[in-house]
Amino acid sequence: MSYQHIIVDDPRPRVRRITLNRPEKRNALNNRLRGEIFEVLEQADRDPEISISILRGAGPCFSAGYDLSADNRVDQPYHSASGPGQWSRHVVEGWFSIWDLAKPVIAQVHGYCLAGGTELATACDVVYVADDAQIGYPPVRLMSPPDMQYHPWLVGMRRAMELMLTGDAMSGHEAAEWGYATRSFPLVELEAKTLDFAERAAKVPIELQQLNKRSVHRAMEIMGARAAMRAGTEIQALAFTTEASRAYMAGFRRDGGSVKAQLDQRDTTFGDYRTKKE
Repeated sequence: MSYQHIIVDDPRPRVRRITLNRPEKRNALNNRLRGEIFEVLEQADRDPEISISILRGAGPCFSAGYDLSADNRVDQPYHSASGPGQWSRHVVEGWFSIWDLAKPVIAQVHGYCLAGGTELATACDVVYVADDAQIGYPPVRLMSPPDMQYHPWLVGMRRAMELMLTGDAMSGHEAAEWGYATRSFPLVELEAKTLDFAERAAKVPIELQQLNKRSVHRAMEIMGARAAMRAGTEIQALAFTTEASRAYMAGFRRDGGSVKAQLDQRDTTFGDYRTKKE
C-alpha cells in the first residue's frame, strides 16, 4: 500500500518495520502520520506471518513531537470523547492502543525524541536508543505537563521530578541507565542491534509471546500505571487554562503559526535544544 508519511518494509524474517518519513518536519506527528502508524501496526497484529514491529524515524531524528503547525482538531484518526482535555485523552488512547496490541513493538530512537515523540516511544515495548539521542519533554517549560505522564513509572520519582521541573533532555545513555530506554548503543550500531533483537524475539511463537508481553503490562496496570496516565490527561487540560500556557499558545496564532519562533522563545533561556550554542 502507498502511504503519505511512512515507509513500510520487512527487513528480517517475521519483522515489520515502519519508518516515520517526514524528515523535513523532524517527523512531527500530525494526525495523518499517527493514523498511518496505527493502521500498519494493526495490520501487523492481524498478520500471522509477522511476529514483531519496529518504529524508527527517517532523517536526523526519531520525532520532534506533535506537529504544532497543524490543526490537530481536524481529521483525528479515531473518535474520543469531546470536552475539555479531548486532545490529551485522544492521544493517550492511541498510545495505549499500541500497549494493548498482541505483538510487541520496538522503538528505534536516534537524534531528537521530544514531547509527543517520547510518548510514542513510551508506548512501545522495547526502546533501543542511540547513545547521543536527546530525549526530553520541553513543553513543561511554557505549555503543560505531558499528555501521557510516563515519567515516574519509567525513571522513578526523583529523576521524574528533575525532568518535569526543567524540561531538560536525557542522553540516550542516560535514558537507558535511568530506565526510560531498554538499551543504548553507538549510533552506527543501533539499526543492527535493533534488527538482531527483533529477529531473536520473533522466534517465540506468537500465541505465547503475546502472553509474555501482557504479563508485564498487567503488572504495571495493577500498580496503577494506566489509571495514573489516564488521570494525567485532566492535569494537562488544567495546565492549558493557566495564564502562562494561554499566553504561550496564543503566540502560535498571533505569529501565523511561527513554530520556530515559539520554540526558540521556550528554550533560549535554557540554552538547549534548537538554541544550544556549539
